[in-house]
Amino acid sequence: MNATPLPPDNTAGLRPQVLDWCVRRQRADWSTADEQAFQHWLEADASHRSAYLQWEQHSAAIDAIPADALAQLRRNLAHDKAQLAAAETPAPRAAAAATVLRRRWVLPSLGMAAALLMTSGTGLLAWQHWQARPLFTQAYASERGQQLEVQLPDGSQLRLDTATRLEVAYYRDRREVLLHEGQAVFSVQASPQRPFHVLSGPVGITVVGTRFSVRYTPGLAGSNGVRVAVEEGQVRVVRRDGVPGPALAQIPEALTLVAGQQISADSQGSLAPVQPVAAEGIAAWREHRISFVNTPLSQALAEFERYGSTGLTISDPAVAALRLSGTFDPSDSLTLRKLLPQALPVRLQQLAGGLEIRAAR
Repeated sequence: MNATPLPPDNTAGLRPQVLDWCVRRQRADWSTADEQAFQHWLEADASHRSAYLQWEQHSAAIDAIPADALAQLRRNLAHDKAQLAAAETPAPRAAAAATVLRRRWVLPSLGMAAALLMTSGTGLLAWQHWQARPLFTQAYASERGQQLEVQLPDGSQLRLDTATRLEVAYYRDRREVLLHEGQAVFSVQASPQRPFHVLSGPVGITVVGTRFSVRYTPGLAGSNGVRVAVEEGQVRVVRRDGVPGPALAQIPEALTLVAGQQISADSQGSLAPVQPVAAEGIAAWREHRISFVNTPLSQALAEFERYGSTGLTISDPAVAALRLSGTFDPSDSLTLRKLLPQALPVRLQQLAGGLEIRAAR
């Protein structure tokens, strides 16, 4: 395999620009104006086009490396990088570098691409960029009161509940979803070589193939943590403390959930004990149902408001603290208004701005 090296040291200043253009051209929102700016950059100086073409050729050579050899390359790169970093003085560092150059594990089929990755700082930068470059990125959002079905490139499916925002990124070695807010059900196609990570506030979830739900509503009082529930397969849940997806497997304090189990975490990521999934399943909202069990009325009303305006308000703290239990259609505020005075010692008072829930006289 032949590989063209990156620009020599006298053009090292171009590398950040080349990397920036490479990453930006992979994004889904790349526009005609962006392409025009890129072409203008190429034409501004002959060295720009040369550096970019060399990078593309080098990246293509890396893409052609067989998967098994690539896995071996990744393991040895990590080892060699640690070995070089551990050498604090010039002499040990030179000896460590010489050891790296003498390694015999590089297979002939890797050719110059693998050798370049092993022996040069530029090659290591190329490797890191190649690994970090997403193959697919897309943001999805559902409106208030809307549910959204999404099919991902690998056949995995997402179902977003009301007012949910998330971002999906697929890489060569993993699949990631960043759940900003809301709740979703994930039906993940199994791929042992590419684990599926969901990053939801302070919690990280990792699976290979399964069906599970994640809820994260940071702005909702009394429900501002994370809840994970499993319908099929197994799910690994950790408090991630900002750790990115690729490093989740390195966190030892993880809990594994199996089908029929769920777990909650507070806003700081502290995990509660594992509990059985409620009778209505991991996501009753798929059937347009929400359930409450001894839930403060103010919190229940806030949950209704996620799906649409109820026209109801509460000003009395004692009324807000009343406990509500039952199953409701979140889009049917008329039925809610009829049931509330039957379920709780309250009445509805007509005001200029709508209805206020007050204590029954």
